[in-house]
Amino acid sequence: MGLTKAAHVGISVSDLDRAVAFYRELTGKEPIVAGETMNSRVFGHSQGLSDANLRYATFNIDNIGIDIIEFQDPAGERTNGAANRPGSMHLCFEVDDFDAVFSRMKDAGYDFLGPDYTFQAGEVTPDAALGTRVAYFNDPDGTNLEIIEPQGGFAN
Repeated sequence: MGLTKAAHVGISVSDLDRAVAFYRELTGKEPIVAGETMNSRVFGHSQGLSDANLRYATFNIDNIGIDIIEFQDPAGERTNGAANRPGSMHLCFEVDDFDAVFSRMKDAGYDFLGPDYTFQAGEVTPDAALGTRVAYFNDPDGTNLEIIEPQGGFAN
């Protein structure tokens, strides 16, 4: 199909205002739109829903947009998207100084899902990934998020 460029990622949330505050703190950016509304049965149908009454905000970071969407009607249930559940996804943020970012996040109260991890020989291929560091955390609604500091020739 030739799809090679991402435009944005959409994240459904239960409370738009809380999510905007979270992503504002996480990215250090202001949303380019915030609190916008949409009420469209036709748009809802395009997503396999009966209707679409929603509020949304959009953050633009260096290489992708993040749409934060609160579906008010029909409201959804939390997915509890653990990393190993088919259909779950994660959004990864690349950092240049893992130790500094990880420390700032811990000091700010971010709750990581486990300890940070460095890719080790014998555990991962290709070897270009060796030394890459990652840590995982969730947004307030349980969306899986990651920070990564790639090493060597490892590319996301």
